[in-house]
Amino acid sequence: MASRFAPYSTSHEKERAVLVGVDLGPDKSEWPVETSLNELERLVETDGATVVGRLTQRLDRPVARTFIGSGKTEELVILARNLEANVVVFDDELTPSQQANLERAIGNGIKVIDRTALILDIFGVHAKTREGRLQVQLAQLQYLYPRLRGMWSHLVREQTRGGIGSRFGQGESQLEVDRRLVRKRIATLQEKLSQLEKRRATQSKARWESGVWRTALAGYTNAGKSTLLNTLASANAYVQDELFATLDPTTRVLDLEEGRKIALTDTVGFIQKLPTTLVEAFKSTLAEVNAADLILRVVDASDEGYLRELAAVDEVLHQIGAADKRSVVVFNKIDLLSANELQHMRSAYPQAVFVSALTGEGLASLKYRIAKEASDGDVVLSVMIPYSKGLLMKMAHERCRVVHERYVEGGLLVTLNADKRMAATLEPYRVDESSL
Repeated sequence: MASRFAPYSTSHEKERAVLVGVDLGPDKSEWPVETSLNELERLVETDGATVVGRLTQRLDRPVARTFIGSGKTEELVILARNLEANVVVFDDELTPSQQANLERAIGNGIKVIDRTALILDIFGVHAKTREGRLQVQLAQLQYLYPRLRGMWSHLVREQTRGGIGSRFGQGESQLEVDRRLVRKRIATLQEKLSQLEKRRATQSKARWESGVWRTALAGYTNAGKSTLLNTLASANAYVQDELFATLDPTTRVLDLEEGRKIALTDTVGFIQKLPTTLVEAFKSTLAEVNAADLILRVVDASDEGYLRELAAVDEVLHQIGAADKRSVVVFNKIDLLSANELQHMRSAYPQAVFVSALTGEGLASLKYRIAKEASDGDVVLSVMIPYSKGLLMKMAHERCRVVHERYVEGGLLVTLNADKRMAATLEPYRVDESSL
């Protein structure tokens, strides 16, 4: 007998998304439209929705009113309604007026968003630290601010009808109130982030003065940076097969074979068409990359578009002023390549390092390369460190490569390889090598 009280599902129903891409030709985009839409689909899935359809158009330039042509807009309206879509996602950034015009044309309460809004939404979910959440809020409000007018267009339309209450300009007054509130909130967030940035700068200066050699992992999102950090430094960074799984920087100590300890930092993944507001908002986080002595540019070797991804990473590094930093290209996920594919890539990139963070293959070579880069420019010096300087002794063992040492009456007599920072710190204790 059927139950009188049939249960209703309380699980969240996934939104149904239609993707829209415009092919502007190879002169204006290095990414084929289908490849870019494949990535957009992964972003949509990361944000918890399901892609039910796609629409593309070849244009010389976007249409001012609706981004796509009028005929294609009509086609989009039919497609979105027939597929019972909840949201339409454009692969490029829409102007506020384009977004409003498209929502009016499609109707039925179907949302229209662009790639920027989608990425901001994902960042909002994945940001865990206070600084990360503040950065995302700032970027979201900067994106929202020019779009406030469209959000109050229903009240503006009421004014144009005339009649009772039409003289007070509800829409415009509410719009100005919202704009003022958003401006105030943006100023507050910028002030808070400025304070955190000063704190980060102080911490960075302290690390510099301590002589810690710093390496940063930078790469396209989902290239395996967090897995590489976990494997190299026995860290516990969050790892998931999704875009932007990591937003907040994670720093761990890496012990090199020579005994030196260095700092290894995992940073936010990059992506093509990364919103300018996000790059600006995350500058203090990306400063970890800029302050590094060495950047490991991690690339997914199994991705057929790795060259485009590497170019996208280089573009962001250029935007934050880190393009000229010393760097090493690290091809990850070589366990997914055939022997012939791997040999071909090794021949094409003889200076790169090839690893699998999953299986551990090539990690010894990567550690050796990092150690080689860290010791490049080291100087050999002999010093006498008094026993009262215990911290300095500890730093000498952790930050330098010890060649020879012995304990004598006056303290620790040691010959070591030190970088410029540690050499400057140890200079007051320098002795003539002949006294050893």
